Amino acid sequence: APLTHQRWGHNLSGGGHVLIRAITKHDTSAERAFIEGLSANAQRMRFMAQVKHPSEKLIAQLTELDGVNQVALVAVMKAGAAEKFLGVSRYSLDPVKAHGECALVVSDDWQHKRLGAALMRHLIDIARAEKIVALESIAFAENTYMRKLMHELGFHLRSDPDDASQVIYRLDLSS
Repeated sequence: APLTHQRWGHNLSGGGHVLIRAITKHDTSAERAFIEGLSANAQRMRFMAQVKHPSEKLIAQLTELDGVNQVALVAVMKAGAAEKFLGVSRYSLDPVKAHGECALVVSDDWQHKRLGAALMRHLIDIARAEKIVALESIAFAENTYMRKLMHELGFHLRSDPDDASQVIYRLDLSS
């Protein structure tokens, strides 16, 4: 089935149930609300900068995806008739389609409930099914929560040779 038709239910540690699905071009307002609702620290950890008001261009880059070269999953919870974004995992492939650069962000109120792990596990499964060689992610070295999660998921850590404040995580998917 195409990625846009896949859905996964997930029970959060500490209670609560979310739906994990692919992001589509119809999610622009939810994506904007999600980014604007992140704390300054969460925005910095995700974008390596403050992104108080994301541009139309950035929102389009984050929601207009082909589902092959760019894949993004969102955890949502019903909020009346709408859906509220709780967390997003994504990757985009390099031109030779062998390696994907991945990212993860979970809204502040939903951290430490194993939501990031669930989003990343589904993303990794999709990358494996697509025969991607490896996933990599750049993060601030100070982000100890990300370090713990990436270690748990099997990513290997190395220092960023270009920036001592950053580390690079890599997961080999070919094995």
